[in-house]
Parts: sequence; structure tokens; C-alpha cells
Amino acid sequence: MSRVSAVRFSHFLPSLLLLLAGLSAAYVKDLNVFFTSLFNVLPTLVLLLGGSYCAVYRRQRELFLMITVYVAYFLLDTQTDYYRDNGRVREDAAVVFHLCCLLLPLLFSIYALWQEKTHLFRDFVARCAVLLAVGSVALALEQSYPQALLNWLAEIRWPALHGSWMSLIQLSYPMFLIGFVTLAAQYWYQPRPLHAAQLVGVMGLFWMLPQTFILPFTLNIMCSQVMLMIAAGVAHEAYQMAFRDELTGLPGRRALNERMQRLGRNYVLAMTDVDHFKRFNDTHGHDVGDQVLRLVASKLSKVNGGGRAYRYGGEEFAVVFAGKTLDECMPHLEEIREIVANYDIKLRNSDRPQDDQQGRQRRAGSGASSVSVTVSIGVAERQMEQRTPEEVLKSADQALYAAKGAGRNCVIAAGQNRRGAVRTQSAAG
Repeated sequence: MSRVSAVRFSHFLPSLLLLLAGLSAAYVKDLNVFFTSLFNVLPTLVLLLGGSYCAVYRRQRELFLMITVYVAYFLLDTQTDYYRDNGRVREDAAVVFHLCCLLLPLLFSIYALWQEKTHLFRDFVARCAVLLAVGSVALALEQSYPQALLNWLAEIRWPALHGSWMSLIQLSYPMFLIGFVTLAAQYWYQPRPLHAAQLVGVMGLFWMLPQTFILPFTLNIMCSQVMLMIAAGVAHEAYQMAFRDELTGLPGRRALNERMQRLGRNYVLAMTDVDHFKRFNDTHGHDVGDQVLRLVASKLSKVNGGGRAYRYGGEEFAVVFAGKTLDECMPHLEEIREIVANYDIKLRNSDRPQDDQQGRQRRAGSGASSVSVTVSIGVAERQMEQRTPEEVLKSADQALYAAKGAGRNCVIAAGQNRRGAVRTQSAAG
């Protein structure tokens, strides 16, 4: 699967919705007592709930991302509370704010890029050590040399690059830029919902900091939203692990079971099996077998007629047509069967280049060997005597066995001997 095809807008959707919700809430001027009280405790509640969720599932990277955001929230919230109560900022407000603008994107990016290690306890200690070391050095400098540190942070080092719109210290902008670019690269090479949430989270923090002393409750709202993005990313990935097959990218058996509970009165279920898959696996190896499964899955995922493909298990796949009749579905299943049978799979060598374009050129020039596979399909339409989808699926499975017995590489409907069946000779048929 190419990186472009693995990139999905759905990875970004929850985080973008949270970001938009946070922006909308931050610009509300008049808040009643309920929302005022809620925003005061919201970051702490999100940390406790989201942090507990991450700790239970041993997601240490996400836990420390939340802790980093919360520490910055706590330091800045102390300053904003003093400003609201006294009408002026504290003496150390500038240096604390500038330190947060510099260290928040730095630590957030470090923890976002820091992959979990096998030894969880050592990994936990290492992450704590980094947080304590950076925090201790910053605190020591702030306590010992406050004015010198403030001057160093506020210095404009590149006057030609400094714009009038910049409301943060100049050092924070390259720090945010480096963090955004590295997290974007991380998502590009590993498209995951969590990596998308980290990327959107950096954008939220970048917007939040200049508004900290301008818009009331901006700090509370956006820090809460960023932590919620991380928790939502963890939940999104947990859902994918439970409901989506990792090898083929199709929804898995559990997703199929849930979908079957929501079917109406009229529907068609089809069971698909790769012909002679075990023999093919033993001959060409498991890597090529996985390639075959991904190929069949990619073709089934494009089935027309409103069908939805699922990985049932092993070399079996299920296709659900909701609100369709058997006559409407048969041509589309036959089309998929024919597409798979006519597709030549180029066998990959173990020394194949990493670049797909180079790989295609090498295979074209060397006459690489190819094989073809076929699939057998059994299909069943819900009948009046069938009360549950499981019974219909069982009928489709029996039709699949009939297709196998009829010589494979064909489509057979339940209760009919050879409806729409077409057979072709192939290497695997």
C-alpha cells in the first residue's frame, strides 16, 4: 500500500473538529457561571481521565504528551489568574511565558516522536528524566538569572525575518516550525490517527499562546482540546485495531458482526474464498500469500452496487449489500471475480528496491515471474424463513462450498446450481 493511499482525512477529522470547537468557544465573550466553572476544572479533568486511559493501556508517549501540555497550562494559568485578579501581570510573567513558548513545542515534539520501547519501566524513567531535567534547568535559570534569561529569550536574532505580526519570542517560531515539519514527516511515513492528532495539536498550541492574555479561558479551552485530541487519537487507533484488519485494511470480523445487526429486511450477503490458497502459500511463501490477500482485498473494496467488503478470516472475505436483491448484486460479484482472475501478480524479490517506481522498472526490464489467482463466491439473499443475518451468511457459506465443488472460480447463489457461474483456467484455479 502506498503512503498516499494510506493517508486518510478520517485520521484528522476528530482533531480538526475539536480544534474548531475550541476556537469557537474561545471567542465567546459572555459565559454563564456554569461554563466558567467548567473551563476552570476542564484541563484537570481531561488529564485525569485521558491520562488514566493512557496509563491503563500503557500508552506512555500519549501520557507524557498530556503531561507536557498540562504543565504548560498550570504555569500559564497561574499567571492569567493573577492578571485577572489584580489587573496587572506578575514580575516573572514575561520570563515564564517566554520559557513556555520555547519549551512547550520542544517537549511536545520530542515526546511525539519518541516511540515506545520494549522495556516499559525504563522508558517511563527516561521520559520522566527528560521532563525533570528540562524543567529543573529552566527553573534554576529563572530563579538565579531572571533578567539575563529574559533578555536572552526576548532578543531578536534575525531582524530581517522578524515581522510586526509576531507576538511571541523569535526563537519560538523556528521551534514550532521544526516541530510541525517533523510531525508532518512522521505522519507521512506512518499515517496513523495519533500522528494526525499530534500534528493538529501543534497547530492548536501555536494559536493558543499569543491569545493567552487576550481572550479569556483560551488557555483552559485549547489545552483541554489538545489533550482531548491525543485521547481521541488513542481511542481511534484502538477502534482500528479491534475493527479493522491490519494486513488488508478492510473492516474485520467484529465490524462485520456489528454491521449485520443493523441490516434491514432486504439484503444480500456474499462469501468469497481464494482458491487453493494453502497450496499457493506453501509454494510461493507467506509473503507472496499476504500479497495475494491484499490484492483480493483491494479489488473487493471497489465492488460496485453499494457493496461493502470485510475480512472474515484467513483467506475468506464477506461482502454486504444492504437494501439490494440477488439479481442486482450478481453482476457486480461476477465482475469482481473476473477482475481478480485476469490480474497477473508480479512476484516480488527479496532485494526489491524501496522505491515503487524503481521496482516497476526492474520488473519490466527483467521479465519478473507472475502468477494469477482466482476466487470462488457464494451469495445468498435474505428469505422470509431466515430470521437472522447469521442464517443468511450460513446460506452464503454453503453456496461458497457449492462453488468450490463446481470447479472454483465462479459465483453461485444459494439454492441454485450454477447461476451466473463462469469458470476460467488459471494458475490457481
